[in-house]
Amino acid sequence: QVQLVESGGGLVQAGGSLRLSCAASGSIFRILAMGWYRQAPGKQRELVASINSFFTTNYADIVKGRFTISRDNSKNTVFLQMNSLKPEDTAVYYCAAGRSERITAPDYWGQGTQVTVSL
Repeated sequence: QVQLVESGGGLVQAGGSLRLSCAASGSIFRILAMGWYRQAPGKQRELVASINSFFTTNYADIVKGRFTISRDNSKNTVFLQMNSLKPEDTAVYYCAAGRSERITAPDYWGQGTQVTVSL
């Protein structure tokens, strides 16, 4: 099994920045791709950013140019740097990991961390 633990969420004003972290433990040799999803109240969970074992990244159009995903394999950690935050970025952010190079159907999920962006 793989355990994912997120940290770094919180309350920030519009235009501000936050950095989310997700530490993986357990059978981490199984992990190829990692990513971040988010779910706002009343909305479906959506993929925000992903990074595979080749460090290839992908972003949702709505966060391109503002969010940056990275991973540190020596620490089994993936990060999401979020800049120029907007109120519509408010959501619970979930770390995800998969046993394939695509993160569209994650095998593992974190518990989620709340990000709230105020005006």
